[in-house]
Amino acid sequence: MTTDTINAISPDDIIPLGGFPIVRTTSAALIPLLQEKMQQQQIALLFANTNFIVKCQAEKTALAGSDTIIVNDGIGLDIATWLVHRRRFIENLNGTDFTPQFLQQLGASTRVFLLGAKPGIAQRAAQTLTTQYQVKVVGVRNGYDEARNSEELIAAINASNANVVLVAMGNPYQEQWILKHRRQLNAPVLMGVGALLDFLAGDKTRAPALVQRLRLEWFYRLCLEPSRLLRRYTVDIVQFLLLCLRSGNRIDHLRHSEG
Repeated sequence: MTTDTINAISPDDIIPLGGFPIVRTTSAALIPLLQEKMQQQQIALLFANTNFIVKCQAEKTALAGSDTIIVNDGIGLDIATWLVHRRRFIENLNGTDFTPQFLQQLGASTRVFLLGAKPGIAQRAAQTLTTQYQVKVVGVRNGYDEARNSEELIAAINASNANVVLVAMGNPYQEQWILKHRRQLNAPVLMGVGALLDFLAGDKTRAPALVQRLRLEWFYRLCLEPSRLLRRYTVDIVQFLLLCLRSGNRIDHLRHSEG
């Protein structure tokens, strides 16, 4: 991260997990920080769950060294930060809940471009953002055939004058895409949002409110998609905890050397 971003976030609010600097904050504090930063520089916002920590290891140096804010998503991060640091996150900041709230707070100036998911999903997600959240969507592309020509895609995003680009390709593909193309994009905010477009489109359903409050949404999704998610919540969770335990506070040295 640049010195500006480090100065805006207290070192005490950075929790190293799996080699990544996870920002310990709340949505109420994060929204105005993003609004301020997007007036000054380009910011990438990423939501770190256990899958992110495991799948994005090859990108951790680039993500820690660029203008990137990484926040916690899910109970796995809560468990790891307690085991490693004996600390707790203040709030669970998942992209599915945070992103619409952030876009609404930006108000009439919001111009959003949706990139990712299967054909047809982004269009339906755009309709939901427009009708339910009053967010202006200025372009959509799926994450398959419409994302293959990078030069044409970047030109379309820039021509739309989008100030927020939501990249929904899953880990680590969305992070890799952002890292590869961010300097070619004019949009000041880039967000890796995972399955958000699927939820907005109604292609996937959220857990009932009570299940969400009990922090069991991961189990609800596992029951719905066991073949896809079983490894993530068994083998990968062990790998995640080992990565967190082995890395300890290692990210602190990298951040201090850059600041």
